[in-house]
Amino acid sequence: MNDFLDQVEAAAKDGRFYYLALTGALAIPDLCAALDSQDGRATGARFKVWFDSHVAPRHTSGGRVFLTGEDCYFFRCSFLHQGSTQHADSRYKRILFIEPGATTNVLHMCIMNDVLNIDVRLFCLEMVDSAR
Repeated sequence: MNDFLDQVEAAAKDGRFYYLALTGALAIPDLCAALDSQDGRATGARFKVWFDSHVAPRHTSGGRVFLTGEDCYFFRCSFLHQGSTQHADSRYKRILFIEPGATTNVLHMCIMNDVLNIDVRLFCLEMVDSAR
């Protein structure tokens, strides 16, 4: 597991491999939830619970959680299975991950026009740190 986390972290920090970093980061809640379970299996419900316990508190401001386990699970499913940033059941029109170098501003956990903007590098590093 440490090798996997090290590689997700390295890809996120490098910036050139942000798709790989994001794909790896989106697998972390499944891996950790499976490790925590008695049967060693991941499920959508376990993904959401793990995310809400370990990552969502980092994405809270003024009592509002910008990214919940359910939000992340929907994004994970649409991104990994359809290559899309939109999911029909999401509470956001889309979740947009800002790639490294796309802007000099840091857009992380902010909502504009019903689109949640997330800095891909910061998100991946948060996921790795949460798993550790």
